[in-house]
Amino acid sequence: MKTTRWIGYSFAVILAVSTLSCSTSANSQNPNQESQQAQTTPVSEVRPVNPKLVEANTKFGFKLFSEILKKDSKENVFVSPSSVAIALSMTYNGANGATRQAMANALQFQGMTLEEINNSQQSLIRNLMQADPKVKLSIANSLWAREGIAFNLNFLQQNEKFYDAKVKTLDFEKPTAPNEINSWVKESTNGKIEKIVDRLAPEHVMFLINAIYFKGSWSNEFNKKDTENRPFLLTNGTKKQVPLMKQQGDYRYAETDRFQAISLPYGDGRISMYVFLPKSNLAEFQKSLTAQNWQTWMKQFGSREGQIQMPRFKMDYEVELKTALSALGMGVAFQNSADFSNLSQANTKIDQVKHKTFVEVNEEGTEAAAVTSVGIAPTSVRIPETPFKMMVDRPFFCAIRDNKTGEILFMGSIVNPESN
Repeated sequence: MKTTRWIGYSFAVILAVSTLSCSTSANSQNPNQESQQAQTTPVSEVRPVNPKLVEANTKFGFKLFSEILKKDSKENVFVSPSSVAIALSMTYNGANGATRQAMANALQFQGMTLEEINNSQQSLIRNLMQADPKVKLSIANSLWAREGIAFNLNFLQQNEKFYDAKVKTLDFEKPTAPNEINSWVKESTNGKIEKIVDRLAPEHVMFLINAIYFKGSWSNEFNKKDTENRPFLLTNGTKKQVPLMKQQGDYRYAETDRFQAISLPYGDGRISMYVFLPKSNLAEFQKSLTAQNWQTWMKQFGSREGQIQMPRFKMDYEVELKTALSALGMGVAFQNSADFSNLSQANTKIDQVKHKTFVEVNEEGTEAAAVTSVGIAPTSVRIPETPFKMMVDRPFFCAIRDNKTGEILFMGSIVNPESN
């Protein structure tokens, strides 16, 4: 029997995301404002968001989060499903045959054409970047191609057209090449993530990178004078003193026999942080984290007066997603049998999907007397008259969501607010 040896190259899908809430005013001058404004399309050119894509991203996000938790269930986890979905959508343009089908299944793209996916991602990105003038949300994409390798021109053009990607040919042999890529990442995350590429291996031919930077000031700030040290129950059963922020007012609030949940808005209220405090333990609650349950819960929020106490936290998180994505059904994309013939005629496969995040949540934010939430359906559950009290003094789940489109920008499980 004659055997053939796979001779080819690999490319990396790398994701750098950053969220900051909030150390200075969201209206402060951004040193990179010119380049980021250039990526923003005028409002008149922004098309409506395709709900099919948001639904796909939500399903994918919770499935991916579930797989990540299998490895990091006892640690703080904070990811951006939007960032992962965008970077893999860019890559999807280069896939063909069984590889494309496997990626479509993993990304929940069933029933959507490539043209529909690209147009929908473009509309979503542009809508999110114009979500709220009081919130800084930038989404940047780049594609770094090894000099001397022939790539499919249509693949490069599609990423430029629909993802506003910076496409650059780079001499990967130059010692300064990683620094050039890392400089772009640092600039695109306002310095919060400084390094995503350690080295460029001889087999690497391309890096596709998505970077999301979010900085939101609370619509109603927490008064630092009200922050007090309180015991926080860790997963090992011990308690540690951590600073809990404190605030009273009218909130979007939901409560079931499994959790308390609150929506804390940023800026004009289109984007909110949702905090879910399980009544049992976080591990049990995480088993119920599905897209279907999430949509049900979003409809249960209603206006209610009460008090919230929650920890401030700051963390970095990094994860390699190859194992998680393989478990979701796209393992062929990482194998020698991968078909990325729409990317290059050379044999290529995905080498790594690296995801890195930064988050900081504290008391500060813009001062606003009242905010109207956008796009949240009223609850059909009767809300009790008595004010609620929600003390987040044990592991909890949180998500940052665009209330108009329903897109989940970030989600995380915080088991130790002071782990860094």
